[in-house]
Amino acid sequence: MKAIIQRVMKASVTVGDEVVGSIGRGLCVLVGISRYDTPKEMEYIVRKVLNLRLFDDDGGKRWAKNVMDKQFEVLCVSQFTLCVTLKGNKPDFHEAMGPDLSQQMYQEFLKQLGAAYSPDKVQDE
Repeated sequence: MKAIIQRVMKASVTVGDEVVGSIGRGLCVLVGISRYDTPKEMEYIVRKVLNLRLFDDDGGKRWAKNVMDKQFEVLCVSQFTLCVTLKGNKPDFHEAMGPDLSQQMYQEFLKQLGAAYSPDKVQDE
């Protein structure tokens, strides 16, 4: 399981003309699930997303607070392309988990993230 985590002032996901997920200040997390991932990897990523100290404290000390300390939001986006292998000029996505299983695992990831933090602070696409 891979995650790209970015601090944001606000973030949203739009499909066509419809906004399907949006947050204010917090983290935007792109999540890639490989075919070898287990609940153990998921628990690790949940823990890291919520506990990484990416924000300043009220005194201006850098890298002192995590998303939960600041009561910020998290927007997650499923991104199978994080599991790419480049072979010449053609991308190979065989390492990505198949759509049915990855959908189940992604939903479980969101559930665990919400349970460990707050379901109303966690959005997805």
